[in-house]
Amino acid sequence: MRKLLLASAAMLGATAGLASAQTAAPNPAQGQLVAPYGAGPAANNNNNSIGAAMPGIDAVPAPGTVVVRLNGRVEVDVSANFGSGDRFSTPGTAAVPAGTGAYTIGQKGATAGVVGQYGSPAVPGSAYKLMPQGIGSWVRIYPGIDGLTTNGIRYGAAFELRENWAAQGSGGSGNSSGQTMFVRRAFTYIANDKAGIVRFGQGDGVISLFDNGTFTSQGWDAGVGNINGGGMQQEGPFNTIAPPFVWLSQAGNEYGNNKVVYLSPQFMGFDFGLQYAPDAGNSFANAAGGSLCTAAAPGCATLSSSSSDSSKWINQYAAGIRYQGTFGPVGLQAFGVYMGSGKVGYTGPTYAVGNSLRTSSNALYDDLAIYNAGVAMTFMGFTVAADYIGGAVNGQLAMRPTGGKSTNAVVTGLKYTMGPLTLGGNVGIIDTQGDARLVGVSQRHEFETSFGGNYVLAPGLALVGEYMYTERHQGGFDFVGNGLSPAVNPGLNNTVRAQGVMFATVVIW
Repeated sequence: MRKLLLASAAMLGATAGLASAQTAAPNPAQGQLVAPYGAGPAANNNNNSIGAAMPGIDAVPAPGTVVVRLNGRVEVDVSANFGSGDRFSTPGTAAVPAGTGAYTIGQKGATAGVVGQYGSPAVPGSAYKLMPQGIGSWVRIYPGIDGLTTNGIRYGAAFELRENWAAQGSGGSGNSSGQTMFVRRAFTYIANDKAGIVRFGQGDGVISLFDNGTFTSQGWDAGVGNINGGGMQQEGPFNTIAPPFVWLSQAGNEYGNNKVVYLSPQFMGFDFGLQYAPDAGNSFANAAGGSLCTAAAPGCATLSSSSSDSSKWINQYAAGIRYQGTFGPVGLQAFGVYMGSGKVGYTGPTYAVGNSLRTSSNALYDDLAIYNAGVAMTFMGFTVAADYIGGAVNGQLAMRPTGGKSTNAVVTGLKYTMGPLTLGGNVGIIDTQGDARLVGVSQRHEFETSFGGNYVLAPGLALVGEYMYTERHQGGFDFVGNGLSPAVNPGLNNTVRAQGVMFATVVIW
């Protein structure tokens, strides 16, 4: 049992971990599978650890065979959130009595030639308040297949399905029936132990594959997510409690587009990776929705120039190197990645505002030029890690407005594992340009921290506890109203704060 608990603890310590049971025969009548519990990666597979397949708890196919996986995760969170977005109100207007102001001759209720007005009733304002407590649940499903040819070629595919929540309805039945599933990842791969692995499709890039939550200290809460769009951030007022996860590892904007990624085998502890993506989406989106891309238009996924939008990057590329090694009782990991891009050519009119150029709707933007590096050390159950990202980027993989400030952000964390118990925490400090309309006026500063842990009560079952605090500030920006501060109260909601506590159960297989 201790070995199973240790294996489960290691698995639950990985971001979005899951399990795989691949021995024993299923019951063909009921579709059941009785097997020893096994732990493994979730959205990806065991071909990603060092660029080629490695034996482990997940089954590795024998030559001429395939292994089919159907893994999953169910999480239920009980949380309480408190912050600046808990209340929101809009002012009303006072009544205008009859007989005041001007009117048009012939107006209803007025006598021609008499200066007067019919009047208007008062319009009440609105006011809303959230209760702090809530219970949230979600499910993810991870099907996949891994094969090995008789001449040593590894191949396969994997995808990830997630729950999409419906808007608040009249009752539980309406809400649940409105929920849908959507595809978060979908990729194929071809690999060879001596040549490395090439992945095609919607999936993780070099940053996510090199880190997988280690350098960004995401793994101590059993994959709940903490400051990377975790449970509390999803269940509270999002704009006031969730700064964008700018470090990109396991972030939706990093893995949500289609790309080609190469990971090399490991040489003396080192491996390297390359990636290329033509755009930020999926080319099939050209024929999506109710408006087909029958000709070049703003909604086309593969747009290369535009007279209305200058904020989209194209031809994204990245290159990085990673080291993994041990020195006696100390484990050392480090990586560095550079990411760049081109941009959609803007052909519309511009005008100068201060030191920057603007378009009729917003601003011009710079190519991506991102520097990301991390280091982690493990000793006697402790892991201390740090991750830095900076350069020409604004938020989570968004382009920096021309003339705006570069990003500088660091997250540090500590994790301690002892048998089935894992404790940890992280602190993130983020400086970005923020709203493009405030170039030359103000810069965005954000702070966030979370700490807690998980206990593996049984193989595949973890109990999680977590506390989080976040703070966001930018002069001239109203985070509650999600726009520029109103002229009548220019300091309104320039700084917002939120905190919360959460307890969760996580079951993975």
